[in-house]
Amino acid sequence: MTTDPEERQPAAVDAYLSGLLAPADETLAAALDDSAAAGLPGINVSATHGKLLHLIARIQGARRVLEIGTLGGYSTIWLARALPADGSLITLEYSDRHAEVARANITRAGLDKVVEVRVGAALDSLPGLADEGADFDLVFIDADKVNNPRYVEWALRMTHPGSVLVVDNVVRDGRVTDADSTAGDVVGTRAALQLLADHPRLDATAIQTVGAKGHDGFAVAYVSS
Repeated sequence: MTTDPEERQPAAVDAYLSGLLAPADETLAAALDDSAAAGLPGINVSATHGKLLHLIARIQGARRVLEIGTLGGYSTIWLARALPADGSLITLEYSDRHAEVARANITRAGLDKVVEVRVGAALDSLPGLADEGADFDLVFIDADKVNNPRYVEWALRMTHPGSVLVVDNVVRDGRVTDADSTAGDVVGTRAALQLLADHPRLDATAIQTVGAKGHDGFAVAYVSS
């Protein structure tokens, strides 16, 4: 257990804020519990981040959402709950086991008619979505970081002016500043951020965060044309 007050404080603040503004209901708590019981890694978004995704979707008026990286479906539930009655969400998950857990969590949340879980490498699934003419109002990217720039590029093929992209985990515990790093997650994240900065169709920013998930952050981009 951490004893350093400087390390305890961010987690304590996160707990206070989530308890006040993003309290877990039985469905969300069960999703986390069942994911942990199934041995899934505890890399889901925090409660406050999940609530932020929910609010972004509501503010944006999203009807069609794409999530790249499902894990146990925790963020999926937050996002799907923001959709109107005729809304839909497609989430892409590499692992069969993760998808199985996610589907059970999504069904318990009463969202199985709203959410479709597609299994396989996202870079194999995305061309099929594009061929189907998929068009999304919001894309949440939270998968393997080395492929982040490719995920952004695919997202741009399936969005329109007014769509929003959210890319998670872009600070990498501060390692994102290391231009000489050869680590795949850092290289992929830096390339994605550069793409967000340079692409003529995007207007983006990034926020670093500290809390229960440590030092990290996310990027938000508006598709302007």
